[in-house]
Amino acid sequence: MVPNQSAEAPKQPIPGVENLIAIGSGKGGVGKTTVSVNLAIALAAAGHKVGLLDADVYGPNVPLMMGIQDQPHAIAERIQPLFAHGVKLMSMGFMNPGDKPLIWRGPMLHSVIQQFLRSVEWGELEYLLIDLPPGTGDVQLSLIQTAPLTGAIVVTTPSDVSLEDARKAVNMFKQVRVPILGIVENMSYLIAPQSGERIDVFGEGGGKRTADQMEVPFLGELPLDPNVRRGGDGGKPVALTTGIFADLTARVVERIISVRVKKSPSIEISD
Repeated sequence: MVPNQSAEAPKQPIPGVENLIAIGSGKGGVGKTTVSVNLAIALAAAGHKVGLLDADVYGPNVPLMMGIQDQPHAIAERIQPLFAHGVKLMSMGFMNPGDKPLIWRGPMLHSVIQQFLRSVEWGELEYLLIDLPPGTGDVQLSLIQTAPLTGAIVVTTPSDVSLEDARKAVNMFKQVRVPILGIVENMSYLIAPQSGERIDVFGEGGGKRTADQMEVPFLGELPLDPNVRRGGDGGKPVALTTGIFADLTARVVERIISVRVKKSPSIEISD
């Protein structure tokens, strides 16, 4: 259980970072990292200064999806992020490449997340996206208790199994008073290549129904597209070549502006 007062503890901002956006899911296998990577690239392509922190310490897939396997270095004890496709990057996958597993307990997870947040030279960023591990565990708690999150995005598929766990993630963020930017339904449908028919592989409309039931915004559907998989596996995410994430990106920016205005009615945020 997460104590309610955790949301009230003092939280130090990340110097130079305007918005911290957590991207989570109740379970694995829903394409959370795919959404994180492509959303970051789409934001950068729209002219924003963007960073992506891969906080999925046990399964860091951002290096593969972004097509970069270098190791970061430090200058004056500040870790320098890597850079690809217009996005500043940090991931445990850069520090621990290959198939060697990390077998860590909670305190070590807390330490590495704080290092990635506060010892990396992020510079001036409009958006720092944080790709969380699945579930509602130590990494999520460490981040929520210590960093001033602007809001959270929850990724799900239309299946009942995924939606059940997505509701847990939404309730976790609500419990600790992190604004929900919205729910994204990934792998919503497949367009048959021959007929052009829409096939609802994992069900239909579950993400929208869940968002309505939980009174949170629905950010939209993303298709089950082989090009998305090929782009991620090949280090050239689909957002580099198509506008498949354009609508989602616009809705996310709108929600961030709305959340910030509610927090500070006098604030002015440019497009």
